[in-house]
Amino acid sequence: MPAQDSGDMPPPPLTALTEDERLFQTTVRKFAREQIRPFVREMDEAGIFRKDIIQQFFDMGLMGIEIPEEYGGQGGTFFQAILAVEELSAVDPSAGVIVDVQNTICNNALLRWATPEQKSKYLPRLAGNMVASYALSEAGSGSDAFSMTTRAEDRGDHFLLNGRKLWITNAAEAGFFLLFANANPEAGYKGVTAFLVERDFPGFQVGKKEDKLGLRASSTCELLLDNCRVPRENVMGDIGKGYKIAIETLNEGRIAIGAQMVGLARGALDHAIAYARERKQFGRPIGEFQGVQFDLAKMAIQVEAARLLVYNAARLRDAGLPFLAEAAMAKYYSSEIAEQVASKAIEVHGGVGITRDYPVEKLYRDAKIGRIYEGTSNIQLVTIAKKLLGK
Repeated sequence: MPAQDSGDMPPPPLTALTEDERLFQTTVRKFAREQIRPFVREMDEAGIFRKDIIQQFFDMGLMGIEIPEEYGGQGGTFFQAILAVEELSAVDPSAGVIVDVQNTICNNALLRWATPEQKSKYLPRLAGNMVASYALSEAGSGSDAFSMTTRAEDRGDHFLLNGRKLWITNAAEAGFFLLFANANPEAGYKGVTAFLVERDFPGFQVGKKEDKLGLRASSTCELLLDNCRVPRENVMGDIGKGYKIAIETLNEGRIAIGAQMVGLARGALDHAIAYARERKQFGRPIGEFQGVQFDLAKMAIQVEAARLLVYNAARLRDAGLPFLAEAAMAKYYSSEIAEQVASKAIEVHGGVGITRDYPVEKLYRDAKIGRIYEGTSNIQLVTIAKKLLGK
């Protein structure tokens, strides 16, 4: 049988957490282990996230953590959203990214840039029962995000959107899309505009779902826009200022991806420790051999260092202090160590580690995307270097 987290394993250090944050963390951890873990393998193999679990996300308030209570949300903090993503990802990173996109990208964007009317219309639904998705990427615009070809034609009281979006997380389940299109191509990136698009808008269609290496339960789809009619009141922010919304939102989202990768790495480490305690060779548990102990110790150091980077960036963001370089550092390092720790966890398991009967194989597959989405590792290094050089 697959090794599970040992019940007497101490929790991660909580010195930076308040009592309320500790309680929140414990609640999400318990939920993830009891309600999600039994279905992780099934969802991964099917490539579908269970609707009943998503409903539980809403019931627990995990889809509207920072949304004010007046809109039906929890009135919590960005740091709490980061804790939720970490705890869910320790069990299933696919669960973590669903909650991540909802909170740290889509909800946050509306809280900052939406009009009062837009907030009143959408925030209660996003807190209550509507999954959100963020649509920026295209076939030819990845790291060069603003080379998008999706166009928005101004028709007075509405816009007509035409184009194709790719790699859109949560698209299969989403009823709401924060979507970017260029309303003035001659102006380059200064024509990019943010639109609030509902799934049933005429001319909008969710297309093919990607068959992926990892995060298989998290949907990733293309979006097709064929004269998609978007009311003018669904433009968020000023026309041509969508690039600012996209950049600032992704800066926050990178902290959450860091949390996802920390959770993933912690989950892999927990499985490795549990297996090292129960697996015997030469008459004793392999955890008694110094070589295995050293591997586990190094993994624990990496996880803790990544966690502190993520927590620091999240605290800076909540305090209203600059966090651009810190977010890039957190995202870069956590995604690097997630892959390394998951790989080493497989080695601790030996031959069974590469079988699907044990959870570390899945975590290793899930880890790869961390160095790619929400800004590649190279993009993070560029961001950090510019900050260091004062550019």
